[in-house]
Amino acid sequence: MNRKAVCEQIIRIGIIPCARVHSPEHARFAAETLQAAGIPNIEIPLTLPEAPAVIRDLAALYPNLVVGAGTVLDAKSAERAIEAGSRFITSPGFIPEVVSCANEADIAVFPGASTPSEVIAAWRAGSDFVKIFPAATVGGTHYIRALKGPLGHIPLIVTGGVNQLTAFDYILAGASAIGVGGELVPSDALTHRQSDRIHELARRFIQIIKEARAQLVAD
Repeated sequence: MNRKAVCEQIIRIGIIPCARVHSPEHARFAAETLQAAGIPNIEIPLTLPEAPAVIRDLAALYPNLVVGAGTVLDAKSAERAIEAGSRFITSPGFIPEVVSCANEADIAVFPGASTPSEVIAAWRAGSDFVKIFPAATVGGTHYIRALKGPLGHIPLIVTGGVNQLTAFDYILAGASAIGVGGELVPSDALTHRQSDRIHELARRFIQIIKEARAQLVAD
């Protein structure tokens, strides 16, 4: 799957689950369950020491799964993730060397940002999206609307505090996609292998995105 296809799938699904897990087994279970539930995207943070191996396995097993590396903080980590088969690279802040590394490898990249200056800098550096993090802390939906006024040409992914109560309004505010962690992939659901629970949460988030986008079209 090339860079363009990855970006198109992220926009089409509108959801990037972040599996903040403590074991490779949980990461694989999360990816498999989410894909079966209709969300073939997942971020595996490099805070999991085995993340590159997990990414390599998932990329090989599921060609239609957009699996990427999160919490990428330097070029060396980005290179390791890309070599493992990451289809996107993301970080909590704007790190120019990480964006540059992804661009050189022609891999989708969306660094984090929280101010207009950071958003502009990240976009000008060659990012595919800019991730507003932590969205809830910096102003929530009102802040996203304010950013989209002068920066409407920059596609934003909203993460940090996104849940079933706020996802709808983030899409209405102009987010191209949302990043969701424990609200979609609860740690205890992974521990107890509660696939039905994750399926239901996935169904709800998918429906929220669908309804919000339908309202945008209607308006």
